Amino acid sequence: MAKQNLTKSVDIQVTMRAVDFATRFASNWEHLRAILGIMRTIRREPGTKLISKYAVVSSLAQPPAEGEAVSLTKAEVKEKEYATLALERYAKSVTIDAINDHGFDVACQMTDDQFLVELQQNVVDRWYAYLRGGTLTGAGATFQMALAKAQGLARNKFKRMHKGITGVVGFCNILDVYDYLGAQNINNVEQEFGLNYIKNFLGYTVLFLLSEDEIPKGTVIATPVENINLYYVAPNESDFQRAGLRYVTDGETNMIGVAIQPDYNTGESITHALHGMTLFSEYIDGIAVVDIGVETFTAVSNPAEGANPSALKYYEKDATTNEYFRSTDTTVQNGKTYYTRAVSQPNG
Repeated sequence: MAKQNLTKSVDIQVTMRAVDFATRFASNWEHLRAILGIMRTIRREPGTKLISKYAVVSSLAQPPAEGEAVSLTKAEVKEKEYATLALERYAKSVTIDAINDHGFDVACQMTDDQFLVELQQNVVDRWYAYLRGGTLTGAGATFQMALAKAQGLARNKFKRMHKGITGVVGFCNILDVYDYLGAQNINNVEQEFGLNYIKNFLGYTVLFLLSEDEIPKGTVIATPVENINLYYVAPNESDFQRAGLRYVTDGETNMIGVAIQPDYNTGESITHALHGMTLFSEYIDGIAVVDIGVETFTAVSNPAEGANPSALKYYEKDATTNEYFRSTDTTVQNGKTYYTRAVSQPNG
């Protein structure tokens, strides 16, 4: 009589292709986590949402007059859902005829490689779109000034919240970097996960060099590493296994599940991939999005020009030097007129 709970050959469903696919996916994501400096990974349990709590206090009640009772100040604790997360299922199939014609390495392995790239890119593309929605905005006249402005905005935001940070990660268009460097070579560009990046560039812990599809030319983005989080569903959840869905996983976080299924009826080898993951920031107002270009501002009139100057004689006062800067160009944003700083004019 066989021993109780003995694992038999029929119980071993794992194939080397599934193990290799899951391991490479996990390895790439661990590299990306290390580069981004992600310190917090949050595993979504079945039936739960990613919620944070924050306190809201209404305006302080007026102090009481002598002999009167103290009025109460109303305070509430509210919840905010950071991200919704759904399982995403994908499959790729290779026919036995393709394997026969081209061999396993071409028909299966090469298509597995590209399948892996597309799955990874799908996640990071959503992350770039999310970054572009950052609400800390500004402008810098040059690429270097825009990078400095973005980092300054991000650091200032967290300092005002009394939250310490260990570094700032930046994202920019690779063409802007080469425009900035001109004929100079970038000798310390590294690559992981198919991404180009530079470490310790102009004060950034890491600066990612992205394509125009990912970050538009003329835009730089910055956020502290503490503001980048990974939220995921583990495909090897016991509830899935109880339903008979067994996926191969690998790595610390088990972010992707892979199953290789042969279909003898049609002569196909089907690769199934399952994941649910997203990169998100706890503070969307901690993501600085800065345009490369001349700064704009709300203009004021120079007292020396009279009460009703023309549009070409609007000025911005520099609080440090008490000079007024004449404006010669206008733009309209969100219904407000802005005047682009042109030349400085001493205030007589």
